[in-house]
Amino acid sequence: MRAIALAAMLTVGAAGLSGCGGAGYVARAAWEEVRILWRRQPIDAVLSRADLSSDVRERLKTVVAVREFARQRLGLNVGGAYATISEVDKGAIVWVVMAAPRDSLQPYTWWFPIVGEVPYRGYFDKADAEAEASAMEARGYDTLVRPAVAFSSLGFFNDPLLSNLLRLDRVELAGVIIHELFHRTYFLAGDVRFDESAATYVGSAGAVKFFEATEGANSADAEAARGVLESDLKFARFLARESERLRKLYEGGLPQAEILKRRAPIFAEINADYARLKPQLSGLERFDLDKVAINNAVLINYLIYFHDLDNFAALDRIYRGDLNATVRAIIALAESDRVNPFYAIWLATRVGPQRAATSPGSIPLSATAPTPLP
Repeated sequence: MRAIALAAMLTVGAAGLSGCGGAGYVARAAWEEVRILWRRQPIDAVLSRADLSSDVRERLKTVVAVREFARQRLGLNVGGAYATISEVDKGAIVWVVMAAPRDSLQPYTWWFPIVGEVPYRGYFDKADAEAEASAMEARGYDTLVRPAVAFSSLGFFNDPLLSNLLRLDRVELAGVIIHELFHRTYFLAGDVRFDESAATYVGSAGAVKFFEATEGANSADAEAARGVLESDLKFARFLARESERLRKLYEGGLPQAEILKRRAPIFAEINADYARLKPQLSGLERFDLDKVAINNAVLINYLIYFHDLDNFAALDRIYRGDLNATVRAIIALAESDRVNPFYAIWLATRVGPQRAATSPGSIPLSATAPTPLP
């Protein structure tokens, strides 16, 4: 399920290792990380096994090739990441809890050293995550509990490939690896929405570049990767439209009881609108946003990964599809305006990256500016 694969691009591993919440929580996180690192085997050694299935062999070779492509052609900080593989005995590495007020699309956040404010907290047992969600619900929050099948340590360790990722097809797997390597290359502490949305674009666009370079622009995998990228952009536009309806309701000054009454039909309309969009999507068709019980936490989960993707695409066009240059520009622009990096990206698409990076905020916001952050 691609939704889970995308949701896995969390820094739960790093947050858990350095997080608050008691010595037991930190000790458990450290123990889980040690177990994963202890199990690492060099992918080259695994590939030498005669009993390896053809599907696994093909995916491991893809990982090796994607690593080198990301290093040489995209300029990402690969280091020793994904040169090894660790066997995991369950589909979810952690269970992630997210929460939001029932009258706002502003996520509830937890604070961790190094990574700052993050809109989730990871648990290693589903029961613990569900207990946390129940406690948050009792306090008046919408909640979501979801599995995360991978994590990034943001370069603190040479992260291994987790064996559960071998269930993905090659196009999805390439996007996952490049997404994670972007996190290893750059992470803006305290702005998970920017980190994840930038990584979503770079991961999907990077998969396109990889398959075009290795198999040809007209290959089936390159075509599939382009379909995923275009679907990412379509889904991001869909989320922007739908969430704006809720934002207007939430900011309209009505009593909370009236807000909760009026949001229910909007949630139902979002279900229906997604059902109509679903057949047009490639790779995202299994999100099931047309079937799940929507609340603010569910929507925020997606908004974190798909915010203003069109502006990243516009920046990429400025660099004529040179994704290496686009990645460098994304990082420079984010550093030029760490308070609102989305605005810096938008500005660069209007006045050029160099001017935007040296004069952030020099042009007032207009109707075409990026979607306001909640």
